[in-house]
Amino acid sequence: MARKKSYNYFDKFVELVDYSCKCAEILHATLLDFDVNQMDQKLEELHAIEHAGDIARHELFQQLITEFIAPIEREDIVSLSDSIDDITDSIEDVLLLIHMFNVKTIKPEVLEFTSLIIKCCDALKIALQEFHNFKKSTTLHTKIVEVNDLEEIADKLYYRTVHNLYSSSKDPIELLIWTQVFERLEKCCDKCENTAGIIETVAMKNS
Repeated sequence: MARKKSYNYFDKFVELVDYSCKCAEILHATLLDFDVNQMDQKLEELHAIEHAGDIARHELFQQLITEFIAPIEREDIVSLSDSIDDITDSIEDVLLLIHMFNVKTIKPEVLEFTSLIIKCCDALKIALQEFHNFKKSTTLHTKIVEVNDLEEIADKLYYRTVHNLYSSSKDPIELLIWTQVFERLEKCCDKCENTAGIIETVAMKNS
């Protein structure tokens, strides 16, 4: 009788972050070629990916409930899964906020942020593809450092864009809207850095 193939949590982490990558790409493409009339469709597209990520995460949790022995601590599996899910949620939140505030035009700095988000997600995906081999992989550490560096760039971009916003505008509505939009964009990179930190901590604990 053939032995049942064990569940691969590391593959599932890659699947989860792939949803984040797809959402980041849709967000960037939507705002690059911005069309208010396409927003409902783009939101549905983005939400469908976010929802698929939720289903995959719930499947992982259901497997974890029945698993006798997991490859790393259960708390770490839950923490990492939740952290990746937070990235996907935070990306969707950006487009929801832009739609909610009925934004008509996109500031060029927004695309600088979305490009950074894509790079963060891509680096995390490579890191998670290497995660199963964390004791030997040299790429894993390099990608974690890359995410940290990108988040630092996003911090500086956030400071610069908000400073420029308040230096150039006195319109309270414009200030309210764009302060929150820039904040949510920067938060996406923060969430990526948080995930990178969890990966690094888990690797250190198990090395």
